[in-house]
Amino acid sequence: MTTLNPYISFRDNAREAMEFYQKALGGDLQVTTFGDMPGAVQDEAEQSLVMHAMLTAPGDLVLMASDTPAHYEYKAPQGVSVSLGGTDEAEIRAAWEKLTDGATVTQEFGPAPWGDLFGMLTDRFGIDWMFSAGQSQA
Repeated sequence: MTTLNPYISFRDNAREAMEFYQKALGGDLQVTTFGDMPGAVQDEAEQSLVMHAMLTAPGDLVLMASDTPAHYEYKAPQGVSVSLGGTDEAEIRAAWEKLTDGATVTQEFGPAPWGDLFGMLTDRFGIDWMFSAGQSQA
């Protein structure tokens, strides 16, 4: 089996972001810190940063993330959106409502020209999201 999953880089707030996403999407969150892997960071102050986090949410959704240690260049995600779609409007709308907390809504979640419901936002962590609910998602 092959998978394709979003993997988001943060500077130092991956844990906070992933815990927020877990509250919005549900599921199981596993977090490994740099401190869990001896010798993984050069700066002792970065031991609690996230080396790898994986959120496995209902419906086989998988979202991964990590923090970027200071000795690496950090590039904020640009030109990429996390897309959440499906046929269960209530489920997609519930995730939308939770992820709008602290977000900048760029397109309200509502009817789209192709007949589905669609919306876009940039969450409180600077990550772009797209939401789509309807029959074309089947």
